[in-house]
Amino acid sequence: MVAEALLQRVTQQLQRALPADQVLSDLATLESYAWDNTGIRVRPDLVVLAQKRQDVIHCLKICHEHGVPVTPRTGGTGNVGGVLPLNGGVVLSLQQMNRVIEVAPDDRLVVVEPGVINGELQSQLEPYGLFWPPNPSSHRSCAIGGNLAMCAAGPNAVRYGVTRDWVMGLEAVLADGTVIHAGSRASKSVTGYDLTRLLVGSEGTLAVITQATLKLAPRPTAKRLMRVVFDSLDRAAQCVSRIMAAGEPPSALEFMDGGSLKLLRASGMEIPAAGQALLLLEVSADESRMEAESSRIATLLSEMAPLELVIAQSPEDAKEVWAARYALSPLLKKLSPKRINEDVAVPVSQLPALIMGLEKIAAEVDLPMANFGHAGNGNIHVNLLVDPTDSEQMERVPGALDSLFGLTMQLQGTLSGEHGIGSQKRDYLGWELDAPTLALQQQIKQLFDPKGILNPGKIFPQNARPNPQRK
Repeated sequence: MVAEALLQRVTQQLQRALPADQVLSDLATLESYAWDNTGIRVRPDLVVLAQKRQDVIHCLKICHEHGVPVTPRTGGTGNVGGVLPLNGGVVLSLQQMNRVIEVAPDDRLVVVEPGVINGELQSQLEPYGLFWPPNPSSHRSCAIGGNLAMCAAGPNAVRYGVTRDWVMGLEAVLADGTVIHAGSRASKSVTGYDLTRLLVGSEGTLAVITQATLKLAPRPTAKRLMRVVFDSLDRAAQCVSRIMAAGEPPSALEFMDGGSLKLLRASGMEIPAAGQALLLLEVSADESRMEAESSRIATLLSEMAPLELVIAQSPEDAKEVWAARYALSPLLKKLSPKRINEDVAVPVSQLPALIMGLEKIAAEVDLPMANFGHAGNGNIHVNLLVDPTDSEQMERVPGALDSLFGLTMQLQGTLSGEHGIGSQKRDYLGWELDAPTLALQQQIKQLFDPKGILNPGKIFPQNARPNPQRK
């Protein structure tokens, strides 16, 4: 935390530079900015509510001068501690920078501030027949700034890719208050280093994004949803690999394991009792191609001998078919409010090995586990349904994570497919990055932020976890 005398000087300077109601230190405000979706709470010393770019510049200049930590934040919906002010200091909230500045349908782009809510942006784009493909499950509450910081994704990533693939340019403020611009409104630009792709996914550790030019896609005119249940995890995983290897992928391909299905049955959802895995698919196409495309996918599914195959024929059917996806996360949160939620990803061809390996790990560490996620990308959300007050359970968690990340590395996967590293996975970073690569990334951080004030304690290891597989 920041020393009291220094905090007073910084507060006074910020209050001179900004309106009084944008620089807050009352306990209620500090508590409301102390959390994210991990359930961990870390209270800042001060909160600054930015309403425009100049507010961000003032805040960073003052904090840079005094070496005070700054933690940028929008919606606070992340899962890895990315917005927790671990070293105290200032939480710089960008929620009030929430303008859609321009929609340019002829260029298929939109210019937004970081506080715009993902779902609200999609609604504003609908009349133009366009959409921004990144669609995290938290789209109703997560903001574009957070999507950019963590390089978020969602079900659409199986066809459209992740946030980084849909950003054309950025305006950002460096730690010392300098404003930089990256990228272009042109659909093709290879001028200089690609700072846009560097900043997206940097978790607020290199600069604070104040404006983004986002690339848009035509909104599909027709969609069809399918639900398929299998009697084994292996058969479901093999089905995913087959679908992804055969022609154009569906626009969403989601997976749920037996633990997830057990929770859904307990909530009253009708799922075949023998089902051990479930896939949810969304097929998107033009009206003229929908029947042929949905028939092709349905044939592939039928050839894998599922227990059940349901194809939605109406909007009411569609809601029922997709209900499992929307019901599961609230059920998990109710059952285990402080569960550990990892988001490893592997090549799709390795998905069967990952799914079977997770089943083995759950048995070995004797911890309840529910796995679901974006099967078409090999990106699985591994949920350890632990109770933090159960000391015996918590003692087994590090071993479970070691096994999970070790298996992921063996399968040539990645620690995070969409959540980011934050503070929760930082000590495992060396399991994926070799020493020269990690050192280079730390040098990039030093170049952008020499005093280390931007979102300290994120991404880079503080107490590196030994990797028994690396000698």
